[in-house]
Order: sequence, then structure tokens, then C-alpha cells
Amino acid sequence: MTPTIKTVAEHAGVSIATVSRYINGFGSVRPANVERVRKAIEELNFRPNVIGRSLRTAQTRSFGVMIPSLANPVFAEAMAGIQEGAKEAGYTTVITNTDYSIEEEPVAVHAMLSNQVDGLILTVTQADDNLLLDQLDSEQVPYVLLYNQTDKPGRCAVSVDNVAAAREVAERFLLLGHERVCMVTGRIAASDRAEARRRGFLDGLRSGGIDHASVVEVDFVNMDVTEVLHSLFASPAPPTALFCSNDALAIAVIAALRTLGIRVPRDVSIIGFDGISIGELIEPCLTTVEQPSREMGRTAVQHLLDILSGEATRNMVFLPHRLRTGATTGPVSDTAPVVLQNPKHHSQKENKT
Repeated sequence: MTPTIKTVAEHAGVSIATVSRYINGFGSVRPANVERVRKAIEELNFRPNVIGRSLRTAQTRSFGVMIPSLANPVFAEAMAGIQEGAKEAGYTTVITNTDYSIEEEPVAVHAMLSNQVDGLILTVTQADDNLLLDQLDSEQVPYVLLYNQTDKPGRCAVSVDNVAAAREVAERFLLLGHERVCMVTGRIAASDRAEARRRGFLDGLRSGGIDHASVVEVDFVNMDVTEVLHSLFASPAPPTALFCSNDALAIAVIAALRTLGIRVPRDVSIIGFDGISIGELIEPCLTTVEQPSREMGRTAVQHLLDILSGEATRNMVFLPHRLRTGATTGPVSDTAPVVLQNPKHHSQKENKT
């Protein structure tokens, strides 16, 4: 028997109205109920008819765009490319963001489809194991992934090779003589890009004989890195090089290190990932992996247009990246490393002043 909204509501122990609000993206749903409904949909293999609900009887000449963050400049650059490409093709865009929340993704997509967009450009939490994408695939909703890197056949995605790029970061650190290295990343569960970069970075280090690098995670939205960095540099053998999973995080790390009295690159080298323009304006200017974000946005539009016209081959599209050398990297220092006071002692001292 095919499950219905009523079946989902009974299984989740919530009202039909709550399930409807979750599916359609209208109104608010308590976080606890969001999780119950999401779990019920997964367990029952429920597939709401998003195409029928979106009443796609005529083209609206619009695209829906879902990104994780409006605060990170890398997505603003991609949006500029998307809007350029869409405008040239006679389309408008409807934009939403998820704050890296997997629970917000179906809400955002269903809301855009309810506005009768003709196709979707999406950056999702995880591209391979994703119930929402499975649903869109089964109902043949046109979409292109942006920044996600997927091996799943039939999913069109535009990105750089995150694994290969992060491997180059590891190789650069090794070339500069760094052996005590660490990766500072946003929550890996919230970003398959972060996971791909972690994998490539650690693979590159292992190839160079380093198998003991640490990885520390922070929140993508808040990026409160001071406590994490204080713990790292209170170690008897603190890192001499840090790989940050994106440029916004790298800039936050540099600022926090400055407050801790740790100099970049004299005490520690930093490499980011994205190539946002502000990285070239800070002091010292940021060494980073540069993604062609604007071109990626334009490419995603072109592939979505191809899908709509029936001419596209749905596959993974890699655009070239480059490691842009700035002033935040240098050879490992011969001087003794900066070792901070133990964080617990530090906080006690602060409480007394």
C-alpha cells in the first residue's frame, strides 16, 4: 500500500497539517517534529508528488537556487554567475539558503517548486546519500548540483576536484618542510565538500610520510575558533601549518591567531580554500585554492538549460582550480614554537582579572 500524508502523520505522531507544512515549506514546524516527520518519510519511503503540487503546466522562465549560506562570499560569487547566465537566457532566479541544515533542504526545495520554477540549482549537504535528490530523480525534476562532488550516476554537478585540490595543499606544506600540520574545518557532516577536502588532504600527507595529522571541526555559521586554536597551540608540539576548509574560516583563524600572539606565517602557515577576493585584501594576503565560482555558476545554468531542452548528459563536471600563493605560507621556522598556556589555566587567570 502506497503511504500517504496521513500515513506519515500517524507514523510520526503528529498532525496531517504538520506534515503538510514540512513538505510544502509553509509555516513553522518545531525542530522535534521536523525530525519525527523526516524520519517517518525515510522509514515509509514516502514520495510526495512535488511535480503535481508545483502545477508545472507552463514554464515560468525562472530557476530556484538553494545555497548553504548568504554570508560566505564564495556563494555570492557563484550567484553572480548564475544570475548572469540566467538573465542572458531570459530567466529570473528565486534564491534561498539553508544555513548548512539538512532539515531545511526539503523545505526550501518544495517552497521553490510551489512557486513553479522550471528547474533547480542546488548545493546540498550530501550529494550521494540524499533522500531529497532521490525524490527529485524519481520524479524527473530538472536540477544541477553546484559545488557538490558526487560519484552517483545520473546526477549533474559542477565543481572543482576537491580531493585533488586538497592533496595539492598537503604537498605544498610538505614542500615547505611542515610536518606538524592540522586541518580546521566546518562540520564535516554538514558539507560533503569539507569531507572531500579532508580526504584529499590526509591522502596527500600520507603519501609524504605523515600519518598523524589532526582534524578539528567548528561550526560553519558561527566560526568561533579561538578556543579550538588555544587548545591546539597549548600543545607541547603545536602545528606549524593549518589547512582551513574555506577562506571565510581561514580569515577567522588568522584574526584569532593574532589575538593569541601567534604570527602568520612566521609561527604558523595558513592555506584556505575558495579564492574569495577579500583574501587578497587582508594582511597578510591569503594563500588559497582558487575556485572559478562565477564560471561555475554560469556553467550550472548552461547545464540546467541543456537538461530542460533534453540535450544534457547528466554527469560530474569539473572546472579547473589553482593554488594561489599569498603571504600566509612560508618555510617551517627554525625557532622554538609558540606554546600557549594550558587553556584551563588560561581561563582561570582570565576569571581572576
